[in-house]
Amino acid sequence: MATRGYVLIETTMGKTKEVAGALQSLEGLKSVNVVTGPYDIIAIVEGKNADAIGQLVTGNIHHIPGVSRTLICLVF
Repeated sequence: MATRGYVLIETTMGKTKEVAGALQSLEGLKSVNVVTGPYDIIAIVEGKNADAIGQLVTGNIHHIPGVSRTLICLVF
């Protein structure tokens, strides 16, 4: 059974649309939504375990220009 999580993403000013577009092409992302509030994007991610989700975030999402901060919330 795959592990699922929510990644809350804060972007730099004016970059939300670009970041959301870049996220769409990543393997392991099930949904990308632009939202209001303290975070700009909420992405639903899936991986074989928590380590795979951590690698997706630190190895891919953090390298997208315009991403300034993330918070991962794993689903139990």
